[in-house]
Amino acid sequence: MKTFVIPVLAVFTALVLGALLILATGGDPLLAYRGLWEGSFGRPSSISETLVWATPYIFAGLAVALAFKAGLFNIGAEGQLSVGALASAWVGFAVTGVPWPLHLLLALGAGMLAGALWAGIAGLLKARTGAHEVITTIMLNYIALLGSGYLLSGLLKDPNPLVALAQTPKILESARLPPILSDLRLHWGFVLALVLALGVWWLLYKCTLGFEIRTVGLNLSAARYAGIGVGRTIIVAMALSGALAGLAGTVEVVGLNYYHTPGFSVGYGFDSIAVALLGRSHPLGVVPSAILFGALRAGASRMQFVSQIPIDVISIIQALVLIFVAADEIVRWIYRLPHPRTQSGPDAPEATAPELAVARGWGRGE
Repeated sequence: MKTFVIPVLAVFTALVLGALLILATGGDPLLAYRGLWEGSFGRPSSISETLVWATPYIFAGLAVALAFKAGLFNIGAEGQLSVGALASAWVGFAVTGVPWPLHLLLALGAGMLAGALWAGIAGLLKARTGAHEVITTIMLNYIALLGSGYLLSGLLKDPNPLVALAQTPKILESARLPPILSDLRLHWGFVLALVLALGVWWLLYKCTLGFEIRTVGLNLSAARYAGIGVGRTIIVAMALSGALAGLAGTVEVVGLNYYHTPGFSVGYGFDSIAVALLGRSHPLGVVPSAILFGALRAGASRMQFVSQIPIDVISIIQALVLIFVAADEIVRWIYRLPHPRTQSGPDAPEATAPELAVARGWGRGE
């Protein structure tokens, strides 16, 4: 549990600084945070919206966290999310005559496969040429987003003349995830996200493949010495990461919107980096981290309505959380926490995969 002390204190510190910012702009912090609470957890409908927002954050956060465990920075979750949503939407409206739930499973599988293939490109380039995955995944983001926009404005555009926006036709009923409760928007994709969080934890900590992924992330030389295929593990880790990110876009299509359109993502892929860092790159830590980000998103409008402060304050709080988690020395200094290097024994925390990946340096192709 000591691993999560820094994230908890980071969130608390960000909220305190956010309150000071609200106060400095002439607002009432108590009123603002009351609105935030009412909009995120204050009513059953608010809880539903929080979990709806949290669902893609869980999938995308798991994607980034899994890559982190392999010492990889998957900055391409936004693009993988987009191609996953596009593939599932196409299967959802173009494939006909298939009953539920088989059609739904085909749509989910298409989204996962598209995300895996898209991320696998960066993994292959990393393993074969040493191309840094940060650069390749960022470039693949542009290709995915702009390519999706082109297809949605042409080949895959809804032929209905009453639809002016660039979007796919609505998917068939047989490809949709049902809501958990008929009067709320929360759907079974959230339950699927929780199941996959447990699945990723089991993969990383109970399976041989997970051990290989973590070994490659911790020490490449030791992994090679142990006979682990480093290149293969990198490709597999990136593909699995992309599959999870693709699923983040897929559940938005099959569980919520029922079609795909440019700009449907409000930065899930990029926010997922913060979600994974706040969760300390642990699959089970990603879940509460994603729920926090979902709560901030869901409660932002109510906070603005109640307190009349700019909604951008939420983005500032998210940025502060990320700063304090990434630069945990600040949190340790504020709260006089001991540095992990001064601790020893079985309770001493180990370095996270992102920290070790940074230590390797850029562009060495390891």
